[in-house]
Amino acid sequence: MSKKERQSQVACAFKEEPFLTDEELAKRFGVSIQTIRLDRLELGIPELRERIKLMAENHFDHVRSLSLEEVIGEVVDLQLDHSGVSILEIKKEYVFARNGIARGHILFAQANSLAVAVTDAEVALTGAAGIRFIRPVYLGEKCIAKAIVVKKLSSRLQVDVVTKVKGETVFQGTFDVYRLEDKELVKEEQ
Repeated sequence: MSKKERQSQVACAFKEEPFLTDEELAKRFGVSIQTIRLDRLELGIPELRERIKLMAENHFDHVRSLSLEEVIGEVVDLQLDHSGVSILEIKKEYVFARNGIARGHILFAQANSLAVAVTDAEVALTGAAGIRFIRPVYLGEKCIAKAIVVKKLSSRLQVDVVTKVKGETVFQGTFDVYRLEDKELVKEEQ
């Protein structure tokens, strides 16, 4: 494949999957990581961290129900009461030492915190969750969670979250998230 053809395909790959790493693309195209970096530079495509930061700045409603530090994973897209996306790279502290498999509560926490973050309310609490782990997730894998509000009532939302690794579904969850405003909390405390 010529350099021009490869660069065209690299640009398309980033358009379809903006969170691809240089390493993943190098394997996909059978070239060195350095070649992909040079292609990316020539195409004006920033490195992964910069792409994540740009997406977060350009596609982001402000979370009301949590601080960004409380969301597990990096929120890169958020439309309150509609949808959201977060990315979580599985680090050593998230896995079982003997087999390198991510602990289930980490995947649940990413999905649950995203479902709460999508909720447009001062306080949002998970009332119920139906979850399913599809396959194990391993050290170093990148989990992309996508939340979609599927049902909206005045006091709660139903949020479906699907987490994927390299396009393969690894986790699914449906979360009933209840919303409260500050004035409701004051009433309950009195």
